[in-house]
Amino acid sequence: MKKNYQNCKISIGDTDMYYVSFGSGDKKLVVLPGLSDGLATVRGKARLLYFPYRKHLKKYTVYMFSRKNKMPAGYTIREMAEDQAYVMKELNIDKASILGVSQGGMIAQYIAIDHPELVENLILAVTAPYANNVVKNAVENWIRLAKKGDHKALMTDTAKKTYTQPFFKRYRFFIPLSAILTKPAGYERFLRNACAILGFDARDELSKISCRTLILSGDDDHIVGNKAARQLNQKIPGSVLHICKGFGHGLFEECKDFYDMVFDYLQSGKR
Repeated sequence: MKKNYQNCKISIGDTDMYYVSFGSGDKKLVVLPGLSDGLATVRGKARLLYFPYRKHLKKYTVYMFSRKNKMPAGYTIREMAEDQAYVMKELNIDKASILGVSQGGMIAQYIAIDHPELVENLILAVTAPYANNVVKNAVENWIRLAKKGDHKALMTDTAKKTYTQPFFKRYRFFIPLSAILTKPAGYERFLRNACAILGFDARDELSKISCRTLILSGDDDHIVGNKAARQLNQKIPGSVLHICKGFGHGLFEECKDFYDMVFDYLQSGKR
């Protein structure tokens, strides 16, 4: 099987956007990552990122996008969605399935609302319909730590809130190394991504989403809370909700069945 790794970038306005792609299938899957993209983009990581999708690359071509490199002050989630829609059109990625994880799921909601012609299936993972109190408490603390430049504390708090306790205990010794490897030259990109989350609220427009939608969450999420997935399910017509017991915000990394659930839903063709 040809994996067809590609590390690419595309021009958008006065800047550009990094993305990676892999696979050779006719079907298209667009993946939008979470707030971690504010610290490290997908640039040059196609070989690393393809692995969870490896079983499906005969049927799918997968595209994973970072946010654009130059982000203006006050950049909103809706503007991120507009930019993502523009890039998809430029790359002739139409009627794709979109997997949005955490902040990426917030962006995906607005793409489905404002550009339904681009979205065949929507998968919203560990995300929320608005910046609830759980979201605000987590993100505001990360903003405070980033402004202080305390990267180790930022990475430690993120890991504690993301992963289950057994997983965190198992890998906690790697956090100092991770902090060294992921520390950016500055935090402007991270802060603009994070501030965009605080202003996000799509609740009044979720009824406009008309595509097939799968919502995936854990039952112990300390970043978006445990009510967020049910609220999405209640607001999005015909959506399917699957709550994975014993997992938190790191569901997409900790649950070995996560990607099988995604692709089984896409292949089923059922609401």
